[in-house]
Amino acid sequence: MEKHTSSELTIGRDAHSHPGGDSEHVATAHDAVFGEITDKGPNYRNVGWLGTTALMMKTQIGLGVLSIPASFDVLGLIPGMLCMIAIAIITTWSDYIIGVFKRRHPEVYCIDDAGAKMFGRVGREVLGIGFCIYWIFVAGSGMIGMSIGLNAVSTHGACTAVFVVVAAIVCFACASIRTLGRISWLAWFGLACIMTAILVVTIAVGIQDRPATAPPHGPWASDFKLFKKPTFTSAISAVSALVFAYAGTPAFFNISGVTTTYTAIGCVVYYFCGSYVASPALGSAGVFMKKVAYGLALPGLTVTTTLSIHLPAKCAFVRILRGSRHLTANTLVHWAVWFGCTFCATLIAYLVASGIPEFGALVSLVGALLGTLMSFQPMGCMWLYDNWGKRHTQQERSLRWIAMVGFSGFVVVSGTFLMVAGTYGSIVTIIDIFKSSGHSAVWTCKDNSNSV
Repeated sequence: MEKHTSSELTIGRDAHSHPGGDSEHVATAHDAVFGEITDKGPNYRNVGWLGTTALMMKTQIGLGVLSIPASFDVLGLIPGMLCMIAIAIITTWSDYIIGVFKRRHPEVYCIDDAGAKMFGRVGREVLGIGFCIYWIFVAGSGMIGMSIGLNAVSTHGACTAVFVVVAAIVCFACASIRTLGRISWLAWFGLACIMTAILVVTIAVGIQDRPATAPPHGPWASDFKLFKKPTFTSAISAVSALVFAYAGTPAFFNISGVTTTYTAIGCVVYYFCGSYVASPALGSAGVFMKKVAYGLALPGLTVTTTLSIHLPAKCAFVRILRGSRHLTANTLVHWAVWFGCTFCATLIAYLVASGIPEFGALVSLVGALLGTLMSFQPMGCMWLYDNWGKRHTQQERSLRWIAMVGFSGFVVVSGTFLMVAGTYGSIVTIIDIFKSSGHSAVWTCKDNSNSV
């Protein structure tokens, strides 16, 4: 995350003489990644702590929370909460390790740089490609969410495929803003919108007669269960969706309030809706409230998708131009590479959204295949990379060191298991979805707001 830290900057003045005897003062800053930053080019370190907080929370609280009640419906309320808390603990530790690793190695910009330090070129390529694909898939999920919202608000006013294109165009334009400092105000607005929408749905399901997808006539009571007996495939897919909810780790540190928010929303919505909970959860509270909720949430979904395009584009942009003057100068090469990166990220995300149009299935696949790879294994390896050498000194080889070696190993092993098993379960689920009727097809005009 591009975060302004005054202790990391060296500010100076360059005086340039001019015919009138006037001098132009150009403030410069040196960064371990971007090199010299001047007022003649973009400032990539002007986010500030308030903007950073908004970006962190907005990237975290968005698409993930919308799948939590459905995961509880698969696992049961108590196992679902236990799994979510376990994932929260591991990813919170991973977030902390990212901060420690960045401070020890300030030249690291993205997770591919960390991979290069730990595993050489192979580590750079695997984690770098994984990072970009992960966020692009998240952007694809966001485009699906936006298309669902546009369908809900407009009562299917246009072909769903058209809404996906609209989402892609809008998010490409917003993601092409070069610096996160200029996007941070969008994050505040998006965070407020998505939180308001989620709270509205949470309150509505508690006071309504029955969920939107429940039988419209006759007596009805919620069929929520504390414990359920899902198949391995459905259970691991549900856990993968929970991983997705916390998989903002490769970009920033989580905020502790996220788990409290997830627990409250997940429990309340599932308690009142039972097996009739929708995924995304915003469609759980009736036709009118679905319109209201998605109307409020659309700006938040747009910001989430914007950030999910901006992050991989920026990573590729820095990788291509790092070490050249074009990285921080307003040259033709600078602009061509930047727009090329944002366009490619948007195009691939659009293809993902159109090729896997089921929100819940895509969320599970992303969480399993890429969320774990970005939030579990690398962070365990980061701690071992910085601390494994202490095994040679008796003084440093304490019980705490031994415990941390064990925990880091557990994070790596558990992440690998979830990645392999979750990917298998998600792929099986997606295949079953395409075989069944009543679900969205590829590049379809069908109203996807009524299939959830």
